[in-house]
Amino acid sequence: MSSGAKRPGVLRRLLRGFGLSRALGLALLLPLLALRVWDPAPVEILRLRLFDLYQMAKPREPLQQPVVIVDIDEESLAEVGQWPWPRNDVARLVDRLTAAGVLATAFDVVFAEPDRTSPGRYANALAELAPDAVDALRSLPSNDELLARALRRSRVVLGESGYHRSLDKNTRPDPPAIPLATLGRDPTPFLFRFPALIRNTEALETAAAGRAIFNLLPGRDGVVRQVPAFVIADGRVLPALTIELLRIATGGNAVAIKADEAGIRSFVVAGVEVPTDRNGQLWVYYAAPRPALYVSAHDLLNGDVAPERLAGKLALVGTSATGLYDIKATPLQDSVPGVEIHAQVLEMILSRQLLLRPNYALGAELALLAVIGLLMIGLVPLIGAALTLLLGAVVGGGLAAGSWLLFSGPGVLIDVGYPLLGSVAVFALLVATNYLREESRRQQVRSAFRQYLAPALVDQLAHDPARLVLGGESREMTILFSDVRGFTTISESLQDRPQELTGLMNRLLTPLTAEILDSGGTIDKYMGDAIMAFWNAPLDDPDHSLHACRAALGMQAALARLNDSLARELAAGATHVGRLEVGIGINSGLCVVGNMGSDQRFDYSVLGDAVNLASRIEGQCPTYGARIILGQATAAALGERLAVAELDLIRVKGKRAPQRIFALLGSSELAEDAEAAAAVATLQRFLAAYRAQDWASALSALSSLESVRLAQLDLSVFARLYRGRIQTFGSQPPPADWDGVYTATTK
Repeated sequence: MSSGAKRPGVLRRLLRGFGLSRALGLALLLPLLALRVWDPAPVEILRLRLFDLYQMAKPREPLQQPVVIVDIDEESLAEVGQWPWPRNDVARLVDRLTAAGVLATAFDVVFAEPDRTSPGRYANALAELAPDAVDALRSLPSNDELLARALRRSRVVLGESGYHRSLDKNTRPDPPAIPLATLGRDPTPFLFRFPALIRNTEALETAAAGRAIFNLLPGRDGVVRQVPAFVIADGRVLPALTIELLRIATGGNAVAIKADEAGIRSFVVAGVEVPTDRNGQLWVYYAAPRPALYVSAHDLLNGDVAPERLAGKLALVGTSATGLYDIKATPLQDSVPGVEIHAQVLEMILSRQLLLRPNYALGAELALLAVIGLLMIGLVPLIGAALTLLLGAVVGGGLAAGSWLLFSGPGVLIDVGYPLLGSVAVFALLVATNYLREESRRQQVRSAFRQYLAPALVDQLAHDPARLVLGGESREMTILFSDVRGFTTISESLQDRPQELTGLMNRLLTPLTAEILDSGGTIDKYMGDAIMAFWNAPLDDPDHSLHACRAALGMQAALARLNDSLARELAAGATHVGRLEVGIGINSGLCVVGNMGSDQRFDYSVLGDAVNLASRIEGQCPTYGARIILGQATAAALGERLAVAELDLIRVKGKRAPQRIFALLGSSELAEDAEAAAAVATLQRFLAAYRAQDWASALSALSSLESVRLAQLDLSVFARLYRGRIQTFGSQPPPADWDGVYTATTK
């Protein structure tokens, strides 16, 4: 056979050894690992919500307040007017912050168009003004110039916005590049990109100390958890507003980005190394809301803010006004001004209360899922669902505690939610598969054994399959063989009517089977007209010898009833066989019982010397004229509970050791029948004379037996057998060491 033909068989054996539930568990685990690598929205949101829970359970405790938010709030809009304000008012705002001693200021807004309220633009818009008034207005500096002068007097970072689609190219020159150093691999392939950039006016852009991106990128569920430290917009690498504000406030030195093959690892600003994810994003560790961070812009313009409230701080100018659409969601709040998120990032960096989602996090989480899943796959079929669930609860609790400690200590974010849920899914599949398999086994036990066992015994096996030891076990058993006498002749007589032969056999085997099952026996197999059955397996039967013998007597009684029916049918004109004779052999001994056969097909059967002897004993029934013959172990186990009579000491074909065989005559009440009791006593006298080679006494005993009629033993056949032997011994005497054993020459 070719190796290709062998391979399917080998695969089936491997799968059988591995187990169906394990194979299904592995088949689920692999897609779960792939699903985590793919990371669709539900999986990502599950992970992010777990991190949100950590922050809600332990928000950041601010160690200092280095930031102040100048808030363009609803009150400021009511006081100063709608946004955008005239740039001269913004210039006054910058001057007041500078005078109060702020270290640097950043605008979370963009001044993309020239101020239309500047005097010159105003003069051009009003045609009815007198020429002198127009000239006077045009001679005044524009509001943009006033703001540019204020920017030059201060350290100010102007905000810019990345845009999601390309815009018409601007012909004005690019502003000076932000000093940026890279350590390791080029970080640009890992950065987020915007096709275009919405910039400030050229006058303001030139006057400002720095320019930066203020975009916040919410997650798929709209919650801001990460802020990009650097992005690529309009082809240029730009820092986030907070990063550039720190750089300007600390002297304007270069910012460094560290990257490797896995992505961006960190950046360095103001002497602080800040870890990021592989795309250069900062995980924001939020503190609880603090109104003390805010000062109202109109209070600042009116001079109502104490200078010490601002001195030495980093100022962020932004808005909390609802109509200006800068409201975001965070893990701690559903609506937060975007400028506060920038403030929290600054606090987090300066106090070094950082969160880190390391580049190895995905690999660690996949390894956790693989290890836990494989443990489940290996252990559930071995130790059961309950112990595995307990072990899983301990492991899961340990992982959850470890993940929490990593968050609350060094601020490392490792997701254990998906590995635990994935392993729970594998566990549930294994438990369900084992349950269905056990139910299938029970159903198989019921289906298989209901044909051979009594229904009550089948139910017991179904509830306790452990009592059915697969593969074989040794135990004392009683085996029964039955066979129809002259079956070949019967088959020949009905060769033109096979359906009639089949019906006849069904009429015979059905009541015989019922007698076996009713006595607690197990049908091993049907062999045409023959039945093989056994007792004391799969369920324990301490009295298996007695029950087998009672079944045999019941079988003969059922046969008699069938023969009566056949006789009546013949009398009515039927043409089938008129009478059936069945011989039964029973023997007890040590056997091996279990599932016998091959990997492809097996049967619950019994093997052993006692089985072979039972078959040989059954074959001697016509020789001795007995309907039921017992082996000596079976007869000894009966005691006096049933009537038996010894027939011979015989060495059956294929056996060396001699065996006493007995005829089963009937119930113990038969001993009260004087004629039957006398016949048994005469049999015993005959055998004693026969074995003593007292041929005359033996023949005399045989003569008295021939006239006796017993239901289960035809003594005329018995007498004819022994007369023939004695005649032979008359001409050919047995050897001097003859022990009375007769060696059978046929089965």
